[in-house]
Amino acid sequence: MKTLKIPHGQLSERQLDELCRDLSDGAIMIWPTDTLYAVACDALNPKAIERVCDLKKINPNKTNLSIICASISQAAEYARINDKIFKLLRDNTPGPYTFICPAASLLPRAFKGRKLVGVRISENPLNAAVVERLGHPVLTTSIEFEDPDYAISPSLISEAYNDKVDIMIEAKAGDTEPSTVIDCTGAEPVVVREGKGLDNLIL
Repeated sequence: MKTLKIPHGQLSERQLDELCRDLSDGAIMIWPTDTLYAVACDALNPKAIERVCDLKKINPNKTNLSIICASISQAAEYARINDKIFKLLRDNTPGPYTFICPAASLLPRAFKGRKLVGVRISENPLNAAVVERLGHPVLTTSIEFEDPDYAISPSLISEAYNDKVDIMIEAKAGDTEPSTVIDCTGAEPVVVREGKGLDNLIL
């Protein structure tokens, strides 16, 4: 496993280029988000998505997969965003929220089993930098842990995933609270999982 240590939260231009090449080639990684550390890969690479689903024991036909986008305009390429969803995203992003939306046709088959996708626009500048350099979204799903130390400590996360992922980005300490999830597929948005940022959510 390749380890990139960035205590100040950003990758160099060279590191960004190298990371994005690896992701395009199918690498999977652990990276920090504005909530928990997460397993991630290029959201347009079907083989990488399969690896992430196998690692997390996710059935994409039964579980909504989530992508981190750099902006609302980029999210609109991969999810169907009507006026109501646009307002939700405008009022609440970037932030620690996942918005469940109808998936657009540009997403790989792994997303189309349920025709829904979770959209995130993270407050973490590293996430935005990687997605912008890659040119399209990154699939992301939170790491699993029983001991909170293995969610907070980058070195312990690295130890736990050493033989399971290709790249580990060690930044500042992680969190134990996941994103707040909002289902945007009905007539009105509904909070389906309470998490970080709930008190500041504008519906």
